[in-house]
Amino acid sequence: MLEFEQLKLRLTAHKEEIAELKDAIGYDRLCRDIEELELKSAAPGFWDDLENSQAVLQKTGKLKNKVEAYDRIKASYEDIEVLIDMGDEEGDISLVEEISASIDELESELAAQTLSTLLTGEYDRNNAILTFHSGAGGTEAMDWVSMLVRMYTRWGERHGFAVKILDFLEGDEAGLKSAVMLIEGENAYGYLKSESGVHRLVRVSPFDASGRRHTSFAAVEVMPEISDDIDIEIRDEDIKMDVFRSSGAGGQHINKTSSAVRLTHIPTGIVVACQNERSQFQNRDQAMKMLKSKLLEIKEREHLEKIEDIKGVQMENAWGSQIRSYVFMPYTMVKDHRTEYETGNIGAVMDGDLDGFINAYLKSNSRGETK
Repeated sequence: MLEFEQLKLRLTAHKEEIAELKDAIGYDRLCRDIEELELKSAAPGFWDDLENSQAVLQKTGKLKNKVEAYDRIKASYEDIEVLIDMGDEEGDISLVEEISASIDELESELAAQTLSTLLTGEYDRNNAILTFHSGAGGTEAMDWVSMLVRMYTRWGERHGFAVKILDFLEGDEAGLKSAVMLIEGENAYGYLKSESGVHRLVRVSPFDASGRRHTSFAAVEVMPEISDDIDIEIRDEDIKMDVFRSSGAGGQHINKTSSAVRLTHIPTGIVVACQNERSQFQNRDQAMKMLKSKLLEIKEREHLEKIEDIKGVQMENAWGSQIRSYVFMPYTMVKDHRTEYETGNIGAVMDGDLDGFINAYLKSNSRGETK
């Protein structure tokens, strides 16, 4: 039947892509590595060194996850192929919708797995810390920051990631002057590193009684959250700590004591703050993680030998050219100026549908084509 022939063509179009994915993840090598690690874990005395044994088990688990993810895709392909043949032989047209939905799921999973092969950076698997700053545009720019915070929150929720607001400073009239967000999940930084830069908004401002069109800017900075096992030496005498009360309108989640923490790295002038946690100790611990992440990111970006080489001048917030424009008026369009990827569905983008932009960036970056 024609319907099943079309489904068959749609399915087989992905056969080569699945084979390429197997090569890209190094499937056979992964299986050999898992076998070797499992032999290690079964050896006498394996548990004598608890730290090493835990590291081995953690590595084994990660490798198994990769293999199992590919196995699910291959099994899904084969199951759908059988279902198509069965439906065609029996002329059961009621199976068409089910098969089509299954192919949709396969395509989505295949795209995600293929994209993950592009995440080869040292910290790509880490959680991501996003810092937002309002730029030119006054109240409109502060409102734009709050819109971006919502957009990335929705993106995180779409991917099953945990999202936390670590710090924020409310605008004088509306929106946010600045905010810091932690997105926790595997490969969060690898995906979101493409979002670092200046984001430009063009719309009719709801704060302008004359109904004029305004252009506003906000900067998004993305850093990997550095795990505790990465040693970064920061001298106590280089840190200035201030405590203050949490911002906001009050309520059960706002501390009434001065538990929020602001850390200033004196040699560079870098300032980080956290007010999300319930105790001063927890906020200081999270702020220190943020500071370490920031210092490491600069150190590696500038190819410096040590943290002490970072100078304060490098921390100036220069706006430069925007990486992406969000146009609400006179037409609707979101365009990334590095990859030329664009969409007219601005509502979906503001609801967290950013994968098209992220995918385009990672693919072009892997080929060295991003501007």
